[in-house]
Amino acid sequence: MKEFMSYEASLKILRLTLAPWDRVEKVTLTQALDRRIAVDIAAQDNYPARPVSAMDGYAFAWQEGLSEQLKLITDLPAGSDKGLKVEGVKCVKTFTGSLMSDGADTLIPVENVEVSGGKILIKKPVPKGFAVREVGESYKKGEILIKKGATIGYAETALLAELGIFNVSVFVRPRVAVLATGSEIKDLGEPLENAAQIHSSNHVGIAAMVRKMGGEPVLCEIVRDRAELVKNAIVRALKSADVLVTTGGISMGDYDFVKGALGENFDIIIDGAAIKPGRHIKVAKAGEKYIFALPGFPYSAMVMCVLYVRVLLNAWFGASEPKITAIMDEDYKKRSPFLEFTAVNLVNRDGKIYVNLDGKKLGSSAIVNNLTGGAALLIVPKETEFIAKGEIVEVLKMV
Repeated sequence: MKEFMSYEASLKILRLTLAPWDRVEKVTLTQALDRRIAVDIAAQDNYPARPVSAMDGYAFAWQEGLSEQLKLITDLPAGSDKGLKVEGVKCVKTFTGSLMSDGADTLIPVENVEVSGGKILIKKPVPKGFAVREVGESYKKGEILIKKGATIGYAETALLAELGIFNVSVFVRPRVAVLATGSEIKDLGEPLENAAQIHSSNHVGIAAMVRKMGGEPVLCEIVRDRAELVKNAIVRALKSADVLVTTGGISMGDYDFVKGALGENFDIIIDGAAIKPGRHIKVAKAGEKYIFALPGFPYSAMVMCVLYVRVLLNAWFGASEPKITAIMDEDYKKRSPFLEFTAVNLVNRDGKIYVNLDGKKLGSSAIVNNLTGGAALLIVPKETEFIAKGEIVEVLKMV
């Protein structure tokens, strides 16, 4: 029986072959969503730079034993800076987002007072500093706000806009060709000719994953199980891509021609790993380009895409793998002698993250619906045979 290297050993081999990905471009902020940022973004100043009101009310200088009446001297709309100074029992009507006047350290909401004859009567006092955004509340000068390699989401977009950044440095998306192989699979829109045929889900699913991971997916035509067709398709795909991901044709069958094409034409750096699913994975190099040969079953292919293709892209982008700890919410019995990656649900309950297998079906690695609903991967170490409810476990997030 073939001896497989550990997953950790295979990743070490992969990382040792990597050259830096230094292709960077500028894009406008409105086009930056889901791109990987290429530089650390640091705050150039404190924000807010001066104390600011957090609601509509009256700004004043808080004093112990202050009388219930304050003299209203003027108002200060948001966006204005009148150079006002507040002292004694004076106050300034101040609006949400307005600067706090010099000397004012507290804001009393409009609903806490009555206004009469240029004075306000405090009905419900507030503590010192109430409803005031202090200098640097959001961030302080020099603080790293977005780390290099992070994906620009909606919050990052808003933050970059707040910082006044219009053009953003992002990594050029590596072109990732996706090639599904198999005489039994048909492309989208093609009719099934007999009961032995199925529609391919691997190529579109992995292309979607690649896009979320920061790559630029390139869908190739589906290739039938013929040695020469497979070889030519691989060579053709590599001409226009930085990375090629194939699915199918890597196991022990008579029609597994991807395995042969790689062995004859490229430098195989990883030839299987002691993991479930996907232990027959192969990774090869063609110059500076990578080929990831993944299994044909959809669940296996997508899990392997996370375990290997994402590792490559994250390493290029300087990003880390999204691993978290959680609490096992049911007993779990290990299913194989390998390191396992099992689809689970993540549940936030009372501020703690739990994992369970509700709705996850037992069976082959073809059950792609086990990955729906925001599934994550429970990491079950090779030496572990049983996980009891309540134990702390490691979980790898999907894309």
